[in-house]
Order: sequence, then structure tokens, then C-alpha cells
Amino acid sequence: MTGRLHGVVAMDGPSGTGKSTVSRRLAATCGAAYLDTGAMYRALTLAVLRTGLDGAAPTAGDVAVAAANDLESVTDPAAPAIRLAGEDIEAEIRGPAVTAAVSAVSAVPAVRTALVQRQRELIAEAVARHGGIVVEGRDIGSVVVPDAPLKVYLTASEEIRAARREAQDRKAGRGGDTVTVLADVRRRDRLDSTRKTSPLHAAADALVIDTDELSVEDVLAELLRLVRDRGLLT
Repeated sequence: MTGRLHGVVAMDGPSGTGKSTVSRRLAATCGAAYLDTGAMYRALTLAVLRTGLDGAAPTAGDVAVAAANDLESVTDPAAPAIRLAGEDIEAEIRGPAVTAAVSAVSAVPAVRTALVQRQRELIAEAVARHGGIVVEGRDIGSVVVPDAPLKVYLTASEEIRAARREAQDRKAGRGGDTVTVLADVRRRDRLDSTRKTSPLHAAADALVIDTDELSVEDVLAELLRLVRDRGLLT
């Protein structure tokens, strides 16, 4: 045991950087809670799609905000879960339909306001109960927890991230060719970084880690060094 984490570690970055894997590993290693905020946006996107609406439809934001009341996020790194009205939707939110629509739903200001409020509540609850939490997303250090004692921004080239996504999809039985996955990575990067509300970018005081040439173990070792250096382990 390396010690218990106290406080918040904010982990940001685009998809395919290894953010989810290392965030969960860090939380589990340090006896902390873990929150995947991207899963929350995916859950609301699924709620929109289930109504038959396109993610960019004018009323999609209203549906998503209403669905936020039925959203439950389990912050145990050993068994994280996302539920909508009591239903486990973890597998469904990773599918291509949600992936294609999530950036549009996430860009709606009212949706981000509703989820940021809920995320802050979950973070406060986890810190009170466990002492610390690792939170991953795209605006954690810049918007959700701007005073987090450690902010990390993971990055990697588009090609590396697309290859990782393709391998992940194949493992989950979702398929997808290299050209299509790379195009989707570029599309999501563009949408996430240009939206008006909480665009994807590294916070000014975030530590940037390029994961192109790093294994999961390499990144985890660097994160553990950082939390120790910041005095966040007890």
C-alpha cells in the first residue's frame, strides 16, 4: 500500500490517452474513490437517443437535463457503474450510437451546468467518506474542481489514440476499421475543443503527460510520484 489519497486528483484529456485505465488504477492503489464524468455525459446522451431524438435536436438538452435526476454514478474503482433510472447502462453507453452523439449533447450549456453541479456533489461526498477521489474527464481541472491540488492532462497523438480505441472496440466486440476510428477521434477532438461551454483544454496549472511512448505502468508510476510530491498521500 502506497498510502491513502486525500484531496482531489483532476485527470483531463481527450479519448484514447489511457485516462480511464490509469485513473482507476491510481484510485484503487491509493484507497480513493473514482469518478468517470464522461460516462455521465454518455448516460444522458443515451437518454436522448432513447426518445428518438438526434443528439443535436433543439429539445435534446431538455431531455438530457431531465434525465440527470435519474442518474447514479458508483465511485468504487474496483466496480465503477453508471445507472439510469436504476438500469445498468455501462455497456450500452460505449456503443457507436452514443459515441457519435455525445459531443453534441455535452455541448449544451444547460446539460453541462446540471452535470457539473452533480459531479461536485459526488466529489464532496467521496472526499468526506474516503478522504480522496480521482476524477477524470475533459473539464475537471478547468471547471469542475479548479482548486484541485493536483491537475494532470494526458495527451497522445491522434494516430496512437485511434489505435488504442480500435483495439478497445475489438476487445469489446464492437469492431470498427482504422480509418473510421481515426476520423471519429478527430471529429470528437474538434467538437470538444471548440464548444462554447467548457471546451477541452489543459488548465493553466495542469501537468501535461504525453503517453505516446508510455505504458500504463509508466503513467501510473509518474502519477504516484506526483501525488507523493504534492503531499497528497497519508
